[in-house]
Amino acid sequence: MTTFVQFHVLTTYPPSNPNRDDQGRPKQAMLGGAQRLRLSSQSVKRALRESQHFDAALAGSIGTRTKRLGTELEDELIKGGAPADQARAVAVEVAGIFSTLEAPAKGQPQVALATTLAFVSPEEWRLARDLAARKLAGEAFPTGKELKRLVLRKADGAVDIAMFGRMLASDPEYNREAAVQVSHAITTHRAIAEDDWYSAVDDLNKREDTGAGHLGELGFGSGVYYLYACVNVDLLVENLAGDAELAAKGLEALARALATATPSGKRNTFAHHPRAIYMRVERGAVQPRDLTGAFFKPVDLKSDDIERTSVDALQRMSEQLDRAYGPACEAVEVMDVKAGLGTLDEIATFAAASVPAHA
Repeated sequence: MTTFVQFHVLTTYPPSNPNRDDQGRPKQAMLGGAQRLRLSSQSVKRALRESQHFDAALAGSIGTRTKRLGTELEDELIKGGAPADQARAVAVEVAGIFSTLEAPAKGQPQVALATTLAFVSPEEWRLARDLAARKLAGEAFPTGKELKRLVLRKADGAVDIAMFGRMLASDPEYNREAAVQVSHAITTHRAIAEDDWYSAVDDLNKREDTGAGHLGELGFGSGVYYLYACVNVDLLVENLAGDAELAAKGLEALARALATATPSGKRNTFAHHPRAIYMRVERGAVQPRDLTGAFFKPVDLKSDDIERTSVDALQRMSEQLDRAYGPACEAVEVMDVKAGLGTLDEIATFAAASVPAHA
């Protein structure tokens, strides 16, 4: 049976704008007829991938999401002494394995820049470099699908690709199904974006000059956010070509990052560096369920302690679902910062132990 690990995380954000919409304001959502602030799942996943925990624990096992594999490869070949025209031709051929390339300007040669982002694993980068070097040396290679098989992989050691999946539109055979699902984080209570009107002074203004040197507006908001993430442990191991030890390291890094990593929008303006005030991690083979229903009725902003009320609502929703459907998991680990219960080390160890070989 499939093993699932589910994370339920509450984090309090100060006035900030970590994830902006097309107008530069904090993203929002409606739930239960009430306006909430929102962090998109995409912004959260990028924050996880770029966190110090992924960087430290998974060095060498992280992919690169880019359109520029070909242009980078071209630069490397030229720096290695290859003639520019040959480097371009080889880079174009290799880059075309991952994505359709940008059409060149009229009368200009084909460029090695892709039209879409591709998630490239370290192993695929190595194989692409190796293929380019051999092509440059004049070695003959197959074309079409046979050429792609020399570079593309269905499973390897890229933890973030194994977790969050990838889509290669032109080569669905090499798509990866995400082993980790991440929700949009929403505030547990009503919250709206506010506007900050600000001005800046010109330091060299003469004393008799009046008025500001610059005027501007900026949106921001604050609140307690609920975030849900679900890990299919079996699929994670499969996506990592059966490497259970690496999967365990990945789960530990994920647990630590979920507690501490945040989208970085306008961080220099607001200095938001929040940490989770509550984490509930569940392990079992029962069909996953999120606990968003705990906040369908928004937490009352008149509450003496919105954080505590949010924690209580989350725990109550879990108990209600368990009564109705039966236990949702076989084991639970909780960190409740304000109650002095649990630690992040214990949460991370529990998550890593969910991989069968490490249980």
